[in-house]
Amino acid sequence: MKMTPELSCDVLIIGSGAAGLSVALRLAAHHNVIVLSKGPISEGSTFYAQGGIAAVFDKTDSIESHVEDTLIAGAGIVERHAAEFVASNARTCVQWLIDQGVLFDTEITENGDASYHLTREGGHSHRRILHAADHTGKAVENTLVSQALNHPNIRVLERANAVDLIISDKIGLPGTRRVVGAWIWNRDKEHVETCRATAVVLATGGASKVYQYTTNPDISSGDGIAMAWRAGCRVANLEFNQFHPTALFHPQARNFLLTEALRGEGAHLKRPDGTRFMPDFDPRGELAPRDVVARAIDHEMKRLGVDCMYLDISHKPQEFVRHHFPTIYEKLLGLGIDLTKEPVPIVPAAHYTCGGVMIDDHGRTDVDGLYAVGEVSYSGLHGANRMASNSLLECLVYGWSAAEDISRRMPQTETATALPAWDESRVDDADERVILQHNWHELRLFMWDYVGIVRTTKRLERALRRITLLQQEIDEYYANFRVSNNLLELRNLVQVAELIVRCAMARKESRGLHYTLDYPDLLPESGPTVLSPQTHINT
Repeated sequence: MKMTPELSCDVLIIGSGAAGLSVALRLAAHHNVIVLSKGPISEGSTFYAQGGIAAVFDKTDSIESHVEDTLIAGAGIVERHAAEFVASNARTCVQWLIDQGVLFDTEITENGDASYHLTREGGHSHRRILHAADHTGKAVENTLVSQALNHPNIRVLERANAVDLIISDKIGLPGTRRVVGAWIWNRDKEHVETCRATAVVLATGGASKVYQYTTNPDISSGDGIAMAWRAGCRVANLEFNQFHPTALFHPQARNFLLTEALRGEGAHLKRPDGTRFMPDFDPRGELAPRDVVARAIDHEMKRLGVDCMYLDISHKPQEFVRHHFPTIYEKLLGLGIDLTKEPVPIVPAAHYTCGGVMIDDHGRTDVDGLYAVGEVSYSGLHGANRMASNSLLECLVYGWSAAEDISRRMPQTETATALPAWDESRVDDADERVILQHNWHELRLFMWDYVGIVRTTKRLERALRRITLLQQEIDEYYANFRVSNNLLELRNLVQVAELIVRCAMARKESRGLHYTLDYPDLLPESGPTVLSPQTHINT
């Protein structure tokens, strides 16, 4: 049965973080835009980003240096073109953010002039991180949200999940295979709506919720990656899951991140006996790339049989610590830990998905009209390990380039297309939701145990067998029961878990964030791991 879509727009943006909102605001002057947010509009990884945004603002720094640092951190498989594209457009895109109203920290120079206070983080050879104290993401998100909510051409739908993309050939439309909209589950109405759109932008973030321990908010369930895969898009480098070295180890704040900027400002990593260990692993010490630091912490925890290591900045002046890290200081104080006086217990936790949906410089995917921006994408920028504070930057640069391309390619006249309504005629209300909860916990636990910081072929094979069984159960559940938030997220997470494991099994070496005991050495030549829905796997 065909019907008129309940929703219609020029551009549908799935995700409301820095990537999605920057695209929306750049397009809204000339196009009508719908932005989907799974929860409240501010809830996402951007809001919780503490560190900052990397860009060359210092006269002693250079774009070439930013590129080289990115190449080194990415362990040899960063695509140079992508690094150059991002670094060379960084300042312009950060300036756009400043023009929107984001207030970065400033300082008074020796000449009495005001300039941005630039901090340094792991992998960077210069101070080039613009920040708003230790809550940069919150400052960015709140500014963009305020602009979007007050723009007449932007409609924000909160508590709305994209169920799947609507692709032209799957519904019998002639012409070039293209995206024509999406099905959207309105959680308040408990109803699936049809949305027609000329272009669709995936800005859904990463998939770190696939792991038992993560710094990410609950919404990071790989939705965009899974939807793009089902639509026929290639994905790449999903074996490279970044584990942030320093998440707080505390029962009341399991996903609280302790920013890399702490180490950039001199914090030391220590064993329970108070001795430092990073100099034993890397000459860069605490400023080594995140994969090196996370493995070192994991190694020391296992070697000593302890639950955590410690991060200590108590040797710095108290006022300095409170001024630079007010959010962290207050949060820890509320948990009975004084950052200025004592070491803080930490453990690694899943933090960032370095791979994703393959895109070009304009954010285009393999499906015409479908774009991917930010953590959901594989742009070639991060390689085998993302360098600190390149993530928000990637959102801004590809948000700009995607918006430019969408505007350029937007037809002058819209062709009305009849889209199919969501069919619920053969499904019932779920009677046993405990099945979802059980599968949810099982997936996240074995992914942590088998596909974590250190891997083996046997562990990966075990994980794939478990994933196959879970997929069968979830597919049956999806076919017979009405959708729910947990069902949609679990369906997507299991799909992304399979892609992560298949990418990991295809890489016969240890590189960056992918470390396997069966192949501990680097291959002399390497590149991205690419999976295609058509051939299923191709490396």
